[in-house]
This record gives sequence, C-alpha cells and structure tokens, in this order.
Amino acid sequence: MFDFGFWEIAIIGIITLIVVGPEKMPSLARKAGLYFGKFNKFLNKIKSDINEELKVDELKEQLSMDQEKISLSEVAKEVQSSINSLDEENIHSKEESKK
Repeated sequence: MFDFGFWEIAIIGIITLIVVGPEKMPSLARKAGLYFGKFNKFLNKIKSDINEELKVDELKEQLSMDQEKISLSEVAKEVQSSINSLDEENIHSKEESKK
C-alpha cells in the first residue's frame, strides 16, 4: 500500500519517541496498530464491495445479451415462417397459373 522502507520507519519511530516519550510509546504504538488494522479492514471492505458491484454489472450485461439473443432468435423464427408462407403462396400461385 505505502512504500515505506526501513529507514523511513526508523526515523518516524525516533521522532515519535522524542515527541511522545518512552512511557507513552507502547500504548501509542498499540493504538496506531489498531487504527491501521481498522483502516486496512475498511479498504478491504471497499475493494470487496467494488468487486461485487462489478460482478453484478457483468451479470446484468450478460443477462441483457442473453435476452437480446432470445429476441433475435424469435425474430429469426418469425422471418423464417414468413419466408415459408411466401414460398407456399408463390408455389400456389404458380400452380394456379399453370391451370
């Protein structure tokens, strides 16, 4: 997440030790760890929510595509039946013209 090296963390620790003092340092480190853990859980929750929303959007898109395929197949069936009826009418008209 953050790109802190050993020396950056050491300098922050030394400055904190000087400012806070050695008596309060352990409790401050514990609180910082707790807040960091809460922040990390919060970020993970946001990531999982975003991933779930993306999956829902993908499923909606896929469902929409499936519905389009179904409607296209229905249209294709209707067109085929229209072609068949026109062919039949054409055959009947040719037979009647021969008579």
